Parts: sequence; C-alpha cells; structure tokens
Amino acid sequence: MLTTEKKEFWFVVGSQHLYGEEALAEVKAHAQTMTDALNESGILPYRLVLQDLAVSADKITSIMKEINYRDEVAGVITWMHTFSPAKMWIRGTKLLQKPLLHLATQFNESIPWTTIDMDFMNLNQSAHGDREYGFINARLNKQNKVVVGYWQRAEVQQQIADWMDVAVAYNESFNIKVARFGDNMRNVGVTEGDKIEAQIQFGWTVDYFGIGDLVQYVNDVKDEEIDDLLAEYADLYEFDYGTYSKEDWEKSVKVQASYEIAIKRFLDDGGYNAFTTNFEVLYGMKQLPGLAVQRLMAQGYGFAGEGDWKTAALDRLLKVMSHNQSTGFMEDYTYELAAGKESVLQSHMLEVDPTLASNKPKIIVSPLGIGDREDPARLVFDGKAGDGVVVSMADFGIHYKLLINEVSLFEPTVPAPKLPVARVLWDIKPNFQDGVKAWIENGGGHHTVVSLNLTTDQIITYAKLVDLEYVVIN
Repeated sequence: MLTTEKKEFWFVVGSQHLYGEEALAEVKAHAQTMTDALNESGILPYRLVLQDLAVSADKITSIMKEINYRDEVAGVITWMHTFSPAKMWIRGTKLLQKPLLHLATQFNESIPWTTIDMDFMNLNQSAHGDREYGFINARLNKQNKVVVGYWQRAEVQQQIADWMDVAVAYNESFNIKVARFGDNMRNVGVTEGDKIEAQIQFGWTVDYFGIGDLVQYVNDVKDEEIDDLLAEYADLYEFDYGTYSKEDWEKSVKVQASYEIAIKRFLDDGGYNAFTTNFEVLYGMKQLPGLAVQRLMAQGYGFAGEGDWKTAALDRLLKVMSHNQSTGFMEDYTYELAAGKESVLQSHMLEVDPTLASNKPKIIVSPLGIGDREDPARLVFDGKAGDGVVVSMADFGIHYKLLINEVSLFEPTVPAPKLPVARVLWDIKPNFQDGVKAWIENGGGHHTVVSLNLTTDQIITYAKLVDLEYVVIN
C-alpha cells in the first residue's frame, strides 16, 4: 500500500548570457556531469532531471510553471553555477508551489591556483551567485532548504536525499485521506481537532463512517480468503496458543484476518490511506481490531486509536517520508522511575506497529479489559534500539503545533511474560526530567508517531513548508 506515483526532481542551474555562449556550453556540460553522477551515486532515492539553463526571467518562469503542472515532479533543486541576477528569479519563484532546495556547491572542489584566471573566476563564481540567489529566496520567504558542501561528498548527497523524502511526503500530504470508523473516544481532549483547518494547511481529508459500514465489508469476506491469510501468518509469525485450545485460538485469529481483509478493501475502495478505530464503537464487531490494524500499518497505512485522525494522518505522512521503515503509531504508557534508569514504556491496547519490531513477532490471544468483546488476537514483540524522533500534533484552537522530541530507543533486557502487548522503550532527550516537563508544558499529546528512520531536521523542513509552528525538545 505504501506506494506513491513515480516521482522525480528537476535540476535547474542558474547563469546568464553575460559570459557568452562558450561559457554557457561549459556550464551545461558541468551540470550534466553533476546530474549523471548524482543519479549514479546510489544515495538519492529519486531521479534528478536536468533542465534548460536558467538564464532569463522568461525561462525561469516557464520552468517553474511546468514544475507546478507536472504531478511526477516533486520539487526543484537549484544551483548557481555563475552569478545569476536575482531579479530574474522573482516571478518564477513566487509562482513555484513545490519544495525548493538551494544546493550551494561548486563544480570544482579546489581552486586551481597555478592556472586560475578571470575566465575561471567568471565561470565558477557559485559563492557570488549563492548570495544573490539566497537573498531573493529570503526576501520572498520561500522556506526553501539550503544544502552546503561539495556535491560529490556522500554527506552532502545524503542531505539532498533526506530533503527529497520530505518533499515527496509534502506532496503526498495533499493525498492523505483518513477514514474514521466511529467518532473520538468520549471525554478525551487531544484527539479533537479542526478538520477544515487541517485540510487547508496540510491537505488532509478526514471522513466519518459508522461502524456498520465496515461490518458490511466484514460480512462479505469469504472463508477461503481468511484461510489464505492465516497461512501467510504462519510463514511470518510465531503462533503462541497460550492457555487457549488451538481451535479457540484460530477462531480468534480468523476474526482478525477477516477484519484485515475488510478494512483494507474498504480503504482501497474509497481511496483512503489512513484510518482510526474506537473501542467504544464496536457494534456488530466481535473484537476490537488488533492484529488486523498492526498488519495494515506494516503495509503503510496510517493509523491511530480512539478516533485520533490527526495522528493517523501524521503516521501516514511519516511513513511516506521514511519509506515505512521503523516508523509507527505509539502511545506513552508507563514510566520507569528507578534512579539512573528513567525511561518511558510505549505501547497500546493492541495496535503497536510491527515495523518497530526487533524480534520475530508472535500472535497471541488475550482478554481485553475494555470494549466488552471477545478476546482479540494481536502481535507481540519487543521494539528496536536506536536514535529517533517522536512527533505529536496538537490543535490549540487558533493554530496547530508540532511537538518533536529526540529519543533513544533501547531493547528491553527483562522479560515481561504477562504483558500481552508489544512494548517499545526509550530514553528522552536531553534527560528524563527536562524532556517530560517540556513535552507536558508545550501540550504534547499521549498519541505520537515515532521513527528511527527520520531526523529532527526532516520534520522541521516539513513544518516550515506548511507554515506549522513547531517545538523541538532535545
């Protein structure tokens, strides 16, 4: 499910006619060499396509209008090979509606002191062109990304790659559609939000459906479809029957298999790529969807519990940005307060994302103390270790705010044989006391999206693109 249309980025190189056609031909040759090398580096996740040289206001405006028009183009990377007068860029840059990266680099790595002359100086004056071009972007408040460094270095290429992922997610944000099966959990504050403002600012569409709409899909699932999915489960997961008979265990798991098939079919039929459930709204359902939700998150669908559509949409957005690697819905649950070991246990009633699993998940069946339904099946595992970011979206009535906290995840060393849900553990930066205090004081919610594959810089880049207030805790 985690698919987007084939995307590419246009490479636009700034120059001018002042230096003559011979110089422009060399600029074009350098630009083609850079384009080919960057595409062949294996670092960029999307293809770079070189355009005509940006040597006039008309040419720049034409290129930028074409970028807006072409759905396959996710953004533009600009490079000032020579001095490119900034007034030429005003109209085109104002019209540009897609992400922009200014690559502040130079074709040659070092200055050739034994041969350098004014011809070389005029041809290779990126330092001159960067300041002129950067000024006009700042004046226009474009919130563009600036990457500085020699273009052949891996760390520079990785910064470009990280920005590409953000740019694709930004474009995909306008295609996020959330299906809410039931409303928000009653009396909970952080799951509320202004859906109209979210659609205006982020592009998210949020639609409500009665649980009966989903039940109809569940009732239409065929037994052979369920059996085929159960066989797939056997290949991927351990089966832990616990205290249940094999027959009762399989009966519960098959209910979840029918939910997975039905929810996926419902979402795909309506063009939805994120969804929510609510344990308070289960009329006609035998269980709260657990294993089914985990399986769909692993396929790239965004999700959040208790009707929390903001977090479901954010989950989908960050899954696109991270290529669905080690990224998923999470909830703060329980503190570890032993001196020197302060951390937070992250989990949920059932729905912990298996993209975060460090070990082979097992399917268990266990009672659920809420919802008043049959014992549901779920995947149980321990979370991965590594540095990451945890993100929460809050609606303050007059504006949205994004909370970003840097965390260090670690694998648990103590077994929890009676814990019937997956668990993820992390240390909060800069430290437990200051991190938790800052999160609470800034209104961070208990529903979040965590990623081991994204950086704070990438989240900030997205926030700037959509004019979103953000707070970083690190």
